[in-house]
Amino acid sequence: MLTAEALAAAKAAYDIEIACLSEMKEYFDDDAFSRAVELLAAAPRIGASGCGHSGIICQHFAHLMCCIERPARFISPAEAVHGATGFLQKGDVMVFASRGGKTKELLPIVDICKTKGVSIITVTENLESPLATAADVVLKQHVNRETDKWNAQGTTSTTALCMIFHALQAALIEQTGYQAEQFALIHPGGAVGERLHQKGM
Repeated sequence: MLTAEALAAAKAAYDIEIACLSEMKEYFDDDAFSRAVELLAAAPRIGASGCGHSGIICQHFAHLMCCIERPARFISPAEAVHGATGFLQKGDVMVFASRGGKTKELLPIVDICKTKGVSIITVTENLESPLATAADVVLKQHVNRETDKWNAQGTTSTTALCMIFHALQAALIEQTGYQAEQFALIHPGGAVGERLHQKGM
């Protein structure tokens, strides 16, 4: 039987994350967001990297970009310094995600990007951090608190990062004029593919 404390914690998690997403809009920077979208729209290729939960959401971001035909891939921080940054060429964009903006595994990749002429977008809560100050564009990640009672697990912070990436994709669809018919071609599978291929699409 679930304890009263466990049930209360579960319901509180909803309230914490709802509050976070609502508060995030107060930190939305039109100019920075616009520059980020313009860079992503013009980039031949997009890389994304982060550690832990941030890295997992960066994988999701890379897939979101591919779904609107912006060639992208997640670059593992470990593999990045062993040749994987060869994916990136001059004019491309690298997206870093780090709540604290100090993730040591990502810092060597910054130097590679700078040398290769790759633009940098950093998503972080710390606008004074090394990853933020090295970036061409910084997007503010706001987190009220994590959902666990110790405020330590990557929960609300993961949702906040995901929201920023979803907003970027939504804006890119409008900015590039991406159409459902284009998505139908590359997504014939599953219920979504069936709906997109219905007569009249």
